[in-house]
Amino acid sequence: MNDTEAGTGAFRVRPRLTVLSGPSGVGKSSVLAELRRQQPEIYFSVSATTRKPRPGEVDGVHYHFVAPEKFQRMIADGEFLEHAEFAGNCYGTPRTPVLQALAAGKPALLEIELQGARQVRIAMPEAQLVMLAPPSWDDLVVRLTGRGTEDPAVVERRLEIAREELAAEKEFDEVVVNGDVRAAAAHLLSLMVGPQSQEFDE
Repeated sequence: MNDTEAGTGAFRVRPRLTVLSGPSGVGKSSVLAELRRQQPEIYFSVSATTRKPRPGEVDGVHYHFVAPEKFQRMIADGEFLEHAEFAGNCYGTPRTPVLQALAAGKPALLEIELQGARQVRIAMPEAQLVMLAPPSWDDLVVRLTGRGTEDPAVVERRLEIAREELAAEKEFDEVVVNGDVRAAAAHLLSLMVGPQSQEFDE
């Protein structure tokens, strides 16, 4: 076992990238915030985007904000693990910081949409894909329609996309059901470090 396999700090795991995906409204942000609380040593990937910062967003913390021309150069240079365009803006996952975290022995987590997860599967076949799912379809519908302040057509489109994403469950290695945020975060953490830590404790 070398130092990279052993990792650093509290981890005794073989570094691996975990990709978390799931439909809108399933609670990804809440689960990731709880995961940070439970294990702050995990590396959380920061995406690059061509959109303008929103009030309160910090460059390098929430996103890496880059000009469209630079983003296109990054694509041409193969700097992204995955990238996509959404609502007129481009988003992508820089490859180098993820690889550096893994080389340092830190489990890395990337939260992206289904299409991005599929790209990562091709770029890094060893990555672990995890779907965050609602307790039931009815529960997700309530989460997406509960506010009642959005255009019904927009809500229906979100539900349609959610159906497509949940139908892709078989493409994922694991499924975490978010019925309780703390429990879901603990389950995700165990998938990232539990089984592998046992491997190196033998």
